[in-house]
Amino acid sequence: MATRARDFANDLGSQFLKDSFQRGLAHWNRERLSPGFPDADWQKVFERDVKMQRLEGAFLEELRAEVAAEAAAAPTDVEGFIAWFEGLKAVGPGQGDPLFPWLAEHADRDQLRWFFEQEAAGEAGFDDLVAMTQVKLPVRPKLELARNYWDEMGHGTEKGMHGPMLDALVETLAVTPVIENTVWESLCLANAMTAMATQRRYAWHSVGALGVIELTAPGRAALVAEGLKRVGLTPKEARYFTLHAVLDVKHSEDWNREAIRPAVADDPRRATAMAEGALIRLKCGERCFAAYRDRLWG
Repeated sequence: MATRARDFANDLGSQFLKDSFQRGLAHWNRERLSPGFPDADWQKVFERDVKMQRLEGAFLEELRAEVAAEAAAAPTDVEGFIAWFEGLKAVGPGQGDPLFPWLAEHADRDQLRWFFEQEAAGEAGFDDLVAMTQVKLPVRPKLELARNYWDEMGHGTEKGMHGPMLDALVETLAVTPVIENTVWESLCLANAMTAMATQRRYAWHSVGALGVIELTAPGRAALVAEGLKRVGLTPKEARYFTLHAVLDVKHSEDWNREAIRPAVADDPRRATAMAEGALIRLKCGERCFAAYRDRLWG
């Protein structure tokens, strides 16, 4: 299926849904978002960044075009949109993918290691995405994103932070998550999430994309945790996935009530933007799962 997705992208003449572009964009994102220092060549870097932002914008507009018709059909009243959004858990792109029951029941340790390596290398950092998205949002959505971020930060304790839990699992499984060894579909997912969070014209898209992660991730996380424990990891070692299998259920309920609902009530146009963002995230995930199956199942 991943091969068919690649062929489809090539048939469309896409310059974005391909290996070379996604790797280049991933490297640029790593560099531009890393803390640095003033540089004598800052103007040259600025010119490069302008070029990359144009390409990033065109990439995201292509992803928007892919979901525009479906997103336009989403209701724009509060109750209708919430029902539509929550329905994505059952009928959204990539939901119920057979990859995850297979990981839970059949994948061996090396196959689970490869899967996790791909996920870790393509991880955009949910905490950072939330932090960048919340800038200048209205009060209620901003407060909900702040509460979500505080959970990601372990309520101020290092041992409770989600990022270090991911790093600990990288060490436990002895994997080396690097861009060069990652399928482009995984990089595409991270690049799309980063683009929506960093470009303010897509801020509401990012709210929808982050919200749909909270909505759909728990079931997948629980199945991955089952697979990891089946091949010998302790509950503590599998904690990153078991935590998200439980915590994200409440996160989703809170996000829909405190971020999405008031946002749509204040401006119905936000519903369409959040629908596009959610569908972009799910479509990218669907491509990613297909690429994983293509590799793992041969």
